[in-house]
Amino acid sequence: MLRLGRALLGRLRPARSRAARRGVAAGGEEERFVFLEYEPEPPPPPPAAAVRSRAAGGGGAPGGRRARGAADPSVAPSGVGCSGCGAELQCRDAAAPGFVPADKYRDLCAGPGGAAGLRDAVCQRCWVLEHGGRAVRLELPPERHRAVLSAALRSPPRHGRGPLLLYLLDVLELPDPVLPQLPALLSPEVPAAGLLVVGNKVDLLPADSPGHLGRLRQRVTAACLRAGISRAQLVDVRLVSAKTGFGMEGLVSRLQRSWKCAGDVYLLGATNSGKSTLFNALLLSDYCKSRAPDVVGRATVSSWPGTTLNLLKFPIINPTCDRIFRRQERLKEEALKTEDQLSNEEKKHLNRLKKQGYLVGRVGRTFKRQESSVIDFDPDMLSYSIDEDPCHNSKKREEREEFTYNEVKDARWCFDTPGIVKENCVLNLLTEKEVKLVLPTQAIIPRTFILKPGMVLFLAALGRIDYLQGEKPAWFSVVASKLLPVHIATLSTADVMYEKHAGQEFFKVPMGGKERMKEFPPLVPQDITLKGTGTTEAIADIKLSSAGWVAVTAHAEAELLLRAYTPRGTTVVVREPPLLPCISNIRGARIPGTAAYRTKKPPSLVENLKTVGNR
Repeated sequence: MLRLGRALLGRLRPARSRAARRGVAAGGEEERFVFLEYEPEPPPPPPAAAVRSRAAGGGGAPGGRRARGAADPSVAPSGVGCSGCGAELQCRDAAAPGFVPADKYRDLCAGPGGAAGLRDAVCQRCWVLEHGGRAVRLELPPERHRAVLSAALRSPPRHGRGPLLLYLLDVLELPDPVLPQLPALLSPEVPAAGLLVVGNKVDLLPADSPGHLGRLRQRVTAACLRAGISRAQLVDVRLVSAKTGFGMEGLVSRLQRSWKCAGDVYLLGATNSGKSTLFNALLLSDYCKSRAPDVVGRATVSSWPGTTLNLLKFPIINPTCDRIFRRQERLKEEALKTEDQLSNEEKKHLNRLKKQGYLVGRVGRTFKRQESSVIDFDPDMLSYSIDEDPCHNSKKREEREEFTYNEVKDARWCFDTPGIVKENCVLNLLTEKEVKLVLPTQAIIPRTFILKPGMVLFLAALGRIDYLQGEKPAWFSVVASKLLPVHIATLSTADVMYEKHAGQEFFKVPMGGKERMKEFPPLVPQDITLKGTGTTEAIADIKLSSAGWVAVTAHAEAELLLRAYTPRGTTVVVREPPLLPCISNIRGARIPGTAAYRTKKPPSLVENLKTVGNR
């Protein structure tokens, strides 16, 4: 692996209100810590033109959450699925999945192929999610996702055997809340051939100590066994980042080596686990047929839960001995490269990924389609005078590529399925704008505070931890999105602070002022007792639903009485042992006069790239 970057000392800019400038000790008011590393970067300017020409949602930027464009109830459904979410394209009902405005729908169907003109289109909802980032409201109960998934898993086996289940879980969400529900979705008559569990988003977590990935893999395996998955059913446990590519080549090799092309593969998991991102990554890897990326549309990726509404699929390549040999040769050749030997485009892509995650991988393709050597030209394009500009004939449409019958007649398929909705999850209470603030999308830099008994830590307005009793100070390391603020108060002022600032910019989430907080559930408490094991390792993680967690580190044998709060209808999970036991060591110097430590970002690691100077 190649070590990149350097440890960055945290910089802190005091940003206190007039009352808060007196500090906790002096005036009993809250302290607000704004780390420069956590200042949001300005959003990039919008592109001059839409990148995705196959979008069927219209040409302008979305201006709201409700679907725009007129519906036509007289038009029958198309029978063609949206290439982004899988829903059947239709223009009958703007509130139903797969809606395309009637005028756009008719335009796409106007060609000689009729409804075939929709085969490369996406519904308005997918277009809005990709280009505008806002979710269009749908009249779709959560049970619909589960019904689609259950029907697919209970269908008769193809090729004489059940499918391989590729279960994707978000390592930040351990213990996974959906994994115990998996047996209820399977049919006893059609048992699955095996379960391969993939821990995703490992790029977001810093390395708190040597061997942290091996320990994390053990945590995922233990969570599977506690959920009722037997070792006989568990084919393997892999750690990847579908976003940065870390571990993806190893996952492809594992699938081709053990499963080969024996049957279909289903990607399963909870909402927001990253299934669609993994689907897209596999589609651009050696796992699919060489022409698949040119034929199969990319799955729509969004932070909004439940993006995928139906099944999406691509054909799996048959890993013959010759193909496996050629792939291994490519991997060996790429492992000998250094960063200086990469192209400018590869360097730019790699640098962008290093800013997003701690762990980065390079996913390549061995089996690429052969480009045609025949020059296809249009005589009309050549018959223009020197004073004229060439122009395309608007009547001629680019032909869409399709699989041939022989390519898919015996194909095994990899299916992306709708995410299983997590119950008792704080994300279910939030708007799409709030969800974007809560879910981390870049490497998490831990924020550590030292608290004495009688002090309170707020994570936005979504979680609160009170240090009620204890003999000595303890360390509280926050692992959450950088966009969620952390505030420190005292027991005597915490309630007043929450009532005053909840719904405002001070807490950020929820947002919407007093009116929003009227409908938002109140925070409910849960008492927690912990016993310290030493100042170098955390005792436990206090997981505040899906908003993040706080790792607690205390002196050996010191007993702590804590009280954790989350919104009513969500759950507090005490995770023992903690996921990153040495995380409190990832910190800078104590900031004088405050409870905070300066932040420190560990370096990034790139796999499958030779370190400069190695032989």
